[in-house]
Amino acid sequence: MSEHTLASIRSREADGLPPPVGVRLVHRLESGVEWQGLVVEVRSVELEHLVGYRLYLDLLGPPLAGQVYHAYELGEEEARVRTALDLAAEGRSVALVCSGDPGIYAMAALVFELLDRDERVDWRRVAITVVPGISALQAAAARIGAPLGHDFCAVSLSDLLTPWPVIEQRLKAAAEGDFVVALYNPVSKRRSRQLAAAAGILRARRPGDTPVVLARNLGRPGEEVAVIALDDLTPEKADMLTVVLVGSTATRRVARGGGGDWVYTPRGYAAKAGKSPEDAA
Repeated sequence: MSEHTLASIRSREADGLPPPVGVRLVHRLESGVEWQGLVVEVRSVELEHLVGYRLYLDLLGPPLAGQVYHAYELGEEEARVRTALDLAAEGRSVALVCSGDPGIYAMAALVFELLDRDERVDWRRVAITVVPGISALQAAAARIGAPLGHDFCAVSLSDLLTPWPVIEQRLKAAAEGDFVVALYNPVSKRRSRQLAAAAGILRARRPGDTPVVLARNLGRPGEEVAVIALDDLTPEKADMLTVVLVGSTATRRVARGGGGDWVYTPRGYAAKAGKSPEDAA
């Protein structure tokens, strides 16, 4: 999905240890022209090594003079982080390339998990700074209006790392709480039942005509953003490049001047307008 973000890791001086090293955890978010600033920043910094998923490195374009790409496939996330930290610990200038915001379903959490799990002294010398970026739910919301204007939550439907009963419990809690729900990883080649199950759980607590935003390939050629009713949400309408935003009972559609709809979730200003300043505070 679309989003470029930075997270940088830089090593500190340590008594009796080699001089500081620099690692930059680069977040690549495949975005449109208006989001390209972060990509430009990534490409202009001094970096020797870029580590990441092969597709994200390809999207960055060819390496600059003196740079080396370390490309990995899906499922090799831990190997990517270990390579980045190892290179940093050796005194190299490194970028770890990921997608979206580094701290939202991305690589930052794994960096800290490995620091915690492995207790490597050389890795602990690497100071970590996570710089926020644009996550898929933010990019999708911006394309269609303001569906995240009130309380919302995000749930990944991938059961690769989280058992389905846990995901199901979280969906039921989100439905009960009437949150706008952003669904990440809605379907894949090996699974589709989760999105159908999620739609069923949410339909039990909100009307069938609740607006649902399907945002696919954000910022890339072939970007698609559509609005459908919750009753029409089926697995074949999404894939792993899609983020799904399911509205709350308060979420509304409003017609665009040029056709189609905007989608927004009101904060409650209409009700506040009738109150005194003291009551509305």
